[in-house]
Amino acid sequence: MSSGRTVHPVPSHTTMTDVARVAGVSIKSVSRVINNEPHVSQRLREKVEAAIAELDYVPDTAARSLAGARSFTIGVLFDNPSPNYTMKVLAGAYRACIDNQYHLRIDTLDSFVPEADLRRQVDQILRHSRCDGFILTPPLSDAKVLLDMLEARGVAYSRIAPMLDVDRSMAVMIDDTAAAAAVADLFWARGHRRIGIINGPNTHGAAVNRRRGFMERLLQLDPAILVSEANGGFSFEGGIAAGHELLAARRYPTAIFAANDDSAAGVIVACSQLGLKVPSDVSICGFDDSWIAKSVWPYLTTVHQPIDMMAQYAAQMVLSRVSLNETQRLRQLDFELILRDSVADAS
Repeated sequence: MSSGRTVHPVPSHTTMTDVARVAGVSIKSVSRVINNEPHVSQRLREKVEAAIAELDYVPDTAARSLAGARSFTIGVLFDNPSPNYTMKVLAGAYRACIDNQYHLRIDTLDSFVPEADLRRQVDQILRHSRCDGFILTPPLSDAKVLLDMLEARGVAYSRIAPMLDVDRSMAVMIDDTAAAAAVADLFWARGHRRIGIINGPNTHGAAVNRRRGFMERLLQLDPAILVSEANGGFSFEGGIAAGHELLAARRYPTAIFAANDDSAAGVIVACSQLGLKVPSDVSICGFDDSWIAKSVWPYLTTVHQPIDMMAQYAAQMVLSRVSLNETQRLRQLDFELILRDSVADAS
């Protein structure tokens, strides 16, 4: 008995030509669907995808790269000391690459070198990576030399958490200013009036915005308030040193906001070294909600930002073959203040 359905023999090594034959379309049409090009009709897409499923066809990324100008690789550029942040960015970007059959490349730049040296670093990456585009992470998101060079060579890029000239490119961010203000409100509501902040690098846009949001909100609550400050550089070791600096004062802060979780964990260590208890003596709040927030004790109150989702959106922006409109070029995601055990009422 015949079902009336045409059964196509599956070749031992399925090619794009086989997909085109089964779908009854040209090879060019199959290529347009696989590469997610614009202006492909829904009917054509369904026919090609049905043939791909029937033949269990897996596109050959290497062959696709040789056949056209694209390398089917995007790169992520880092200059960030936080391993927790780095891993979340990679997880999100990798997810977008897998969904689009792309490879992911990782490179690091030192943005603190003289401009001529930075130009040489960027030139080396652009010469040898053959990436179709790049995701820029802070502080590279605001490195003007890097942005200028990418644009001059016509290389697509998106930025995570830029602070300067936000409308210049595709970008994904949260409202760091509002998030830090929420931490200030939390400390104030719990009765803290001697307050400290451990800042990130002043070349890092998000760190600058967090400090501004925190300080401005406290000054709104009490124009005469004095806030103790130290620099932790977004690192665990920097948090320990900054914690010792703030807690050495006779009237040390009863609440400290660290601009990321790594430095907040360092402050917890500094408290332990000085014989102070968290949170009964000192309340501590971090930022990021990385894995370290639940690897320390007490568990860390922190601001959750969806770093992996930010990276995934940034990658999708670069991978998009369609020109994004103004609302799609800039995406702001939500944050959440996560209350755990490291913040308590002031003694």
